[in-house]
Amino acid sequence: MNSPDEKKRQLTTEEWLNLTNYFVGNNNRYRENIVIPKTYGPIRIKTNEEKAVEAVFESCAFKSAMSCVIGYGLGAAIGLFSSSIGPAPMNVEQQTVREVFREMKVTTLSYAKNFAIIGALFSAVECAIETARGKSDWKNGTYAGGVTGGVIGLRAGVKAGIVGAMGFAAFSTAIDYYMHLR
Repeated sequence: MNSPDEKKRQLTTEEWLNLTNYFVGNNNRYRENIVIPKTYGPIRIKTNEEKAVEAVFESCAFKSAMSCVIGYGLGAAIGLFSSSIGPAPMNVEQQTVREVFREMKVTTLSYAKNFAIIGALFSAVECAIETARGKSDWKNGTYAGGVTGGVIGLRAGVKAGIVGAMGFAAFSTAIDYYMHLR
């Protein structure tokens, strides 16, 4: 059965590898013959630099930092508005412009700090939950709202923590529903 002619026709392992690389191709190299369907217009493959920048922008740390900065700005605007509408009750005859501005500054910075903390905490918790679950849906915001509201309310006690968790979770769910409805 194993004649000398049959041994000649059998390929060695190295020859098989060379043959498969010739027909199939090397899987470790960059392939230029990738076919991507153009259903949404022309497709452009991202460079490694673009992927690195995208990874930074999608990281939990960047999202939390941006939420903190945006929350600070929004809180400052709301604090300035609220302090201009309802100044603290003082003796109006003795109040100077400098005291009014100082009071507005304190209120504005207080609102800004609180909104920054809430924004950073909510964003960090939501990103961590999304990473752990591996899904991006409405439940992430609800869970993050519950954790954030609970942590913030826990400073006033357990009952306030539970009420804060339920309230913030409901608010987060309503906002997420409204944003995805559009």
